[in-house]
Amino acid sequence: MTNIIDYIISWLCYDRPEAARRVAYTDDVTALDRYDVIIRPCGHLGKNLVVPDMSNAVITCVSKGKYQIYTDIVYAAFFFISRAEELINTQRDEHGRFLARYSVLGQNNRLLIPLLDEYGRALLKCLGEPLPQSGFSGIFLTHDIDALTQYRSLRGTLGGLRRGEWREVLRAWQDIHNDPLYTFPWLMEQDKKVAAAQPIYFIKMTFGTGYDAPQYRLRGRDFQQLNKWLLQEGAYTGIHNSYYDYVQHIIPDPKAEHPCTYQRCHYLRCPIHKMRLLSDLHYTDDFSMGFADRIGFRLQTTRPVRWIDPEKMQLTDLTLHPLMIMDTTLSEKKYMHLSEDEAYFLCQQLIDKVRMHHGELNLLWHNSNINSQSYHRSLYPKVLSLLR
Repeated sequence: MTNIIDYIISWLCYDRPEAARRVAYTDDVTALDRYDVIIRPCGHLGKNLVVPDMSNAVITCVSKGKYQIYTDIVYAAFFFISRAEELINTQRDEHGRFLARYSVLGQNNRLLIPLLDEYGRALLKCLGEPLPQSGFSGIFLTHDIDALTQYRSLRGTLGGLRRGEWREVLRAWQDIHNDPLYTFPWLMEQDKKVAAAQPIYFIKMTFGTGYDAPQYRLRGRDFQQLNKWLLQEGAYTGIHNSYYDYVQHIIPDPKAEHPCTYQRCHYLRCPIHKMRLLSDLHYTDDFSMGFADRIGFRLQTTRPVRWIDPEKMQLTDLTLHPLMIMDTTLSEKKYMHLSEDEAYFLCQQLIDKVRMHHGELNLLWHNSNINSQSYHRSLYPKVLSLLR
């Protein structure tokens, strides 16, 4: 338990160990003789799970440079970054996902406010520490390759011919760049306009059945050429793990410059027991932590954070990168049902929050949505222009 508390306090202090050593988590007010700030525990950490107080932190100045924080910001941080709410709320959608509409965050319209970052800033002010400068600590432009091509497979060819799309099928087989789903050159062109950004492409590694279908051939010529081109262009690759509880084992490649230990779960379906399995299999970074039905701050932070197993009360080595915006979530036809202007306005609000808290921006745009009957192709460059 002590290592969890120490980690949370250090993380709230924006990973400043010297500042964190001046903070105590205790009810003993005499600790102010040795510390500059004490955070008063609510008594729930490690004992029982309740929804934390989500109001502004209540702080009292005891004397010059000495403060008591009565709001248990340590427990609040634990509750959100561990996803403990999912242990006390059993509501799930048809895919077994915990959605924003079930969460206290969605029900109270708190998804646009990174509460834990606000608490961190309040703590730094009490300590007399400089606040983080505005800007991005990192920018990840991520793309899930759910389907590599539309027509360049037996199933895709037969489907296209059945629908009378023989011209489109023929053009795709003549040149892969004519296939409507092969939008990777366009995505890369847009991503390169943001010099500080790191593109990541998540490669589907599943059995290809049920909701995992279709699974493209990883040893096929089309994928091998794409993978080689992505690496040449400076993109990272990660594993897009199964919709189901199966998790792809990491296969270390000693020749790889960047080991493939990044992962995102298909459909953003990642229950807590699956998170534990990912940690046990030594994945280092997860990019699944966004709600499918609402954009915003699912973990109540803009910053990467190590996952705490809320059942075993263990601090893991799996780093969570909060997913703020996904194209499908914004869509007019699904989930939020936003127009392009409404989607752009919300994206702007979120990006401003990330920048203010010196957070890490994590966006998801699917290659299969670029040429679909939607505004995602025109919206994406507008969103990226906010980053420049």
